[in-house]
Amino acid sequence: MPRSKRRLATEMGPDDDDRHFSKRLRNTAASGRRFSKSEDTSSFNQKRCMSWFREYTSPEDPELLGPEGMEKFCEDIGVEPENVIMLVLAWKMNARQMGFFTHQEWLRGLTDIQCDTISKIQNKLDFLRSMLNDQTSFKSIYRYAYDFARDKDQRSMDLETAKAMLQLLLGKHWNLFNQFSSFLDHSKYKVINKDQWCNILEFSRTINMDLSNYDVDGAWPVMLDEFVEWLKIAKCNDHIRS
Repeated sequence: MPRSKRRLATEMGPDDDDRHFSKRLRNTAASGRRFSKSEDTSSFNQKRCMSWFREYTSPEDPELLGPEGMEKFCEDIGVEPENVIMLVLAWKMNARQMGFFTHQEWLRGLTDIQCDTISKIQNKLDFLRSMLNDQTSFKSIYRYAYDFARDKDQRSMDLETAKAMLQLLLGKHWNLFNQFSSFLDHSKYKVINKDQWCNILEFSRTINMDLSNYDVDGAWPVMLDEFVEWLKIAKCNDHIRS
């Protein structure tokens, strides 16, 4: 989950997610636990879950986990804030704002996955990551990410945030992602609206890398028509140079 106004997912290399995840998980496993093993293996306890939440909030605002508490939470569970697992967790909570969890959101999400301790959520990390492999869940997470990451006083997502989120969600799976990112860098676009955002996913899932099944008369947003034209010109120029 990219940090708001801080380090974005695009700053990370393709293997950073797994490397940081493994390193932090090892460090956390070696550190002390706030809860005993007997508690870790017990059934979910709402009171314990909320007590855990309050370890990341301030006395001034005990009902809201903010950026500082988020970093501490991520460190405790052994996950980088930029790791896509944090986006999946936020989706489970139906969190409204990046970098913040309300106590209602926290309780909703952790009740759903039955986690009230560090150990329990660490044991669920592989499950949370696996949800990205389910097409229906991934589509829901992808759509959720748009409203989650955009500035709430804006109807569209600024381009830099959009590129960071697209890198996080599609960077490893869409063969044309690098070309699309380059197209955005050279385009007139400063924001991405929700219709464009949703269609980028559909395009990435259905259009062949060689664009052979792209229908110029299809109902794609103008942005994607322009991307296809830009890519064809780029390939033609590459062919001429070679």
